[in-house]
Amino acid sequence: MNESVQNKKLRTAVIGAGKMGTIHAKVYDQLPESDLVAVVDIDAAKAQRLADQYHCSATTDCAEIMDKVDAVTIATPTVTHLKLAKIFIKKKIAVLIEKPLAANVREGRKIVALAKKYGTVVAVGHSERCNPVAQAMKRLDIQPKFIEANRISPYPFRSTDVGVVLDVMIHDIDIILSLAASKIKKVDAVGVNVVEDKEDICNARIVFENGCISNITASRLALKTERRVRVFSRQAYLSVDYLKKTGIIIKADPNINVVKWIKDHKQTGGFDLTSVNWPDLLHIEQLDIDDKEPIRLEQEAFLQAVTDRECTPEVSAQEGLAALECAQKILASVKKHKWKEKIVVDT
Repeated sequence: MNESVQNKKLRTAVIGAGKMGTIHAKVYDQLPESDLVAVVDIDAAKAQRLADQYHCSATTDCAEIMDKVDAVTIATPTVTHLKLAKIFIKKKIAVLIEKPLAANVREGRKIVALAKKYGTVVAVGHSERCNPVAQAMKRLDIQPKFIEANRISPYPFRSTDVGVVLDVMIHDIDIILSLAASKIKKVDAVGVNVVEDKEDICNARIVFENGCISNITASRLALKTERRVRVFSRQAYLSVDYLKKTGIIIKADPNINVVKWIKDHKQTGGFDLTSVNWPDLLHIEQLDIDDKEPIRLEQEAFLQAVTDRECTPEVSAQEGLAALECAQKILASVKKHKWKEKIVVDT
């Protein structure tokens, strides 16, 4: 083990100086357990500009930092993830790969296999799992029966190498898999490409073996941004907003006599039930949310897993692969249900 790992001061680097790489570099520079030593990008000028902000070195070649780092974040186009991850994993340098894990399931499985073979920590940057709202839902430890997720936004002019499923729906796929905690039984989906060659809008319905059902919608062609999730379970009903970092819980257990109360008043007669304010009969409370930066939580868990191998990243390579496998099932269903253009003849 490197001396820096033993001292819990990890030498870190960011591969990719784009938007996500810039965010990761900023957080690495702020973390007390991190010493940001380098930025790598094929664009030398871009790498140098980001490196200058944090007084670290810049390079276009990963080979130049191999003996200088303990952990790296790969924030490059998805198609490069396997190639870059392989370089570091074989050197037993911990890797945090921005979502999705890889361009396809085959490559994702190779990364998971490499991590296991070389005993290297590999995490996946599903930062929405670290969203305070998702963390609050996790603490409730509920068993959902139905999950509805909507993630829509105007066109982002980025991540054009992948469609909306691997770009943004993958966030909700990861969270839903962690909540459902069951194998997938069936997937039905439809997607439409409008701007790009790949799907820009998609809706998927996932049925799990334990009976849970999920309905997910993702779009990058909306006029506004919305990130909402609703969860129905025996323990509670949740309605959460990832963007506003707010949510409410309606718990079922304290309200078990509500139906009896309604029946009793119906039988007695002379009581106008339309005058009853429904929320007054429910136990409603605001979701207890800690306002912490998701990527900071993500990186803290990642570096902790590097320092202490009994700890695990917030999203492991295996979990990232599961999300990718689910996404592939959705894309296969989209392809199966591909819309055929109808030719209209003007008579």
